[in-house]
Amino acid sequence: MSHLKIPMIKKADSLMDNNDDHLEAHFYPNSPKRAINRDMMHRPSVRSISEMPNIIGVQPSENKHDICSYILCALSWISVIIFFPFSLPCIFRVVQEYERAVIFRLGCLKKSSCGPGVIFILPCIETVTKVDIRTVSFDVAPQEVLTKDSVTISVDAVVYYRVFNPAVSVANVENAQESTRLLAQTSLRNVLGQKSLSEILADRESVSRALRECLDEATDPWGIEVERVEFKDVRLPVQLQRAMATEAEAAREARAKV
Repeated sequence: MSHLKIPMIKKADSLMDNNDDHLEAHFYPNSPKRAINRDMMHRPSVRSISEMPNIIGVQPSENKHDICSYILCALSWISVIIFFPFSLPCIFRVVQEYERAVIFRLGCLKKSSCGPGVIFILPCIETVTKVDIRTVSFDVAPQEVLTKDSVTISVDAVVYYRVFNPAVSVANVENAQESTRLLAQTSLRNVLGQKSLSEILADRESVSRALRECLDEATDPWGIEVERVEFKDVRLPVQLQRAMATEAEAAREARAKV
């Protein structure tokens, strides 16, 4: 029985030490152990702080209206009642199946998005912005790119994207389509500049996937999802084309002689 008592005594000692630590941290808030526990529980990591952009519309905000806001809302309701039924075209909006409506009341975001169907708004104090959530495509203008092996090529592509969060798209970027177009041009040069000519010509699928991931990560705070990126044409310099043709001809002749 003596060999069974030793582990039980050690276990009891460890439990007593843990209880002493908790009691010390509870009754002595300025103790080092309490400070260490507090820092571990409430201090976020450096990466989480740096990756928290100020994005409007991600979470519904609780707008605290003052007395002026309530007065304006009451006046808007009174005007709707007075001019009824002539006010009906001003208070109802039709949102299509492929659209979502973002409503601002007195400049504040009211809801994340509304629709499809008929929505109700108060005249003069609420504004509606309709956002198309269908997939949109645009052509990236031909870009002169210097590859990793110092070869200048001209590349053009097609980008397919859609809006997955209408409120974020409206509240965080002025013109989502134009911003995505400009970003695609710069990202195309940056991504292809890290690849060699042989990688671009032989493995277009992986290069287009890398470009899509780069664009998708950059446009995510705008409420935009990049679905697909395809290269239309890769144009090589004329001298390089002649050199590659000469090399291919020489290789064919060598195989024919053998």
